[in-house]
Amino acid sequence: MANPFSLLSGTKKVDGKVVLITGAARGIGAGLAERLAARGAKVALVGLEAEEQQKVADRIGPNAHAWEADVTSWDALEAATKGVVEHFGGIDIVIANAGIATAGFVRSVDRAAFEKVIEVDLLGVWRTFRVTLPHVIERKGYLLAISSLAAITHAPGMANYAAAKAGVEAFSNSLRAEVAHLGVKVGVAHPTWIRTDLVESADAHPVFGKLRASMPGLIGKTYPLDVALDDLEAGILKRARTIHVPRWVGGLKLLRAFLPPIIEIGSRSRVPSADKAALADIEARGAFESAVTGHGGRAATKG
Repeated sequence: MANPFSLLSGTKKVDGKVVLITGAARGIGAGLAERLAARGAKVALVGLEAEEQQKVADRIGPNAHAWEADVTSWDALEAATKGVVEHFGGIDIVIANAGIATAGFVRSVDRAAFEKVIEVDLLGVWRTFRVTLPHVIERKGYLLAISSLAAITHAPGMANYAAAKAGVEAFSNSLRAEVAHLGVKVGVAHPTWIRTDLVESADAHPVFGKLRASMPGLIGKTYPLDVALDDLEAGILKRARTIHVPRWVGGLKLLRAFLPPIIEIGSRSRVPSADKAALADIEARGAFESAVTGHGGRAATKG
């Protein structure tokens, strides 16, 4: 079904444009690849889980091609970007979507898993944009970084994810001012909880799934993948500065200064028992198994 937002003024065609998407094996990345390809874009799928990415490319057809690359590796990103340019002739749009998460409190979470989230979710965006930026400048294109609601609401058990996603927002804001004179637009997206492998895996965690389920109101609600794809697709077509998924997420930014103490008050009755349960889970399964969530997280930390 056609997205009604795409009919608004200010939209731009993606027909014939080359769109590079990281983390495109499943979820938001795969969904955007399919939608933009349906609009005539040539999509380059870049990331881990090579077999899954190839399945996405096969579903899309000749306008899609997959490259295996770890977004934390300069060499891998350089090689993939070179391959994309040689195959498609250039790059117009880059969507830095690759991201992972862990479950755990700072005092007990597996250290390597904790740091990998920051490396993938924040440094992976910087590295992706740095490597592809010369090609995007050449075509006066668009960069979109996928941040999160977590950049605005800093919940317990998500310290690394919240820090990384807040960093992505700040990085994108600075970059936007740096490249505007070159004709490049920069956007940052803030999805709330979307039914993806990452969220479903977190919800299945024996400790943090329960903590997540206790989040009140809209902040704890999980939305279907199509809700995110609708808003993101519309934002990409408009080369939007910010994309809020759903729109109420943007309203929270106006309350940002008040949110940390509100979250702290709400956590007083929830965190103590969850902290004990987390220690017990680590004792039973080990720190690494207790921390890693989702297929993407496991692929990124397998080394």
